[in-house]
Amino acid sequence: MEVRRSSRRRRTVSAYRDGDTVVVLVPASLSRRQEADWVARMVARLQRAEARRSPSDADLLARALHLNDTYLGGLAVPDSVRWVDNQRARWGSCTPGDRSIRLSSRLRGMPTWVVDYVLVHELAHLLEPGHDAKFWSWVERYPRAERARGYLLGWSAAADVEPPASEADAPGTDTP
Repeated sequence: MEVRRSSRRRRTVSAYRDGDTVVVLVPASLSRRQEADWVARMVARLQRAEARRSPSDADLLARALHLNDTYLGGLAVPDSVRWVDNQRARWGSCTPGDRSIRLSSRLRGMPTWVVDYVLVHELAHLLEPGHDAKFWSWVERYPRAERARGYLLGWSAAADVEPPASEADAPGTDTP
């Protein structure tokens, strides 16, 4: 950890991660005790934010169960949900036979509502295996579905990556 005091900084304290180092920026006018209090507070805040952006596999399963209950009537119960590093052409995948869902680690750090959309999409595959109208009617129960699809398409364009083919079949998607 690195603490940087600044005579130009008057009241604000901030923290960020630079590689493996946590950097905390504080006003030079703070006492050592105030500095220690602020450093502890800011490191805790940074850790909470990082945990929200990168949930564990157990957190993903709990989130999937909540989304299932909220949007799919409790009908799509997965046995496992986990992060994987080997998906470069998809955001997620589902194997209905063993009721497992895998999410691409590329989703880590994306907004929660985008990860939730991908979870709902994969949960819908437990109800409908293909990408037909019945499948999309399940996915569309998630209120931010269209917005999340736009986010993922924008991310793909910015990264110069071809979006997954299934998204081209989504309602409201115009294909040339």
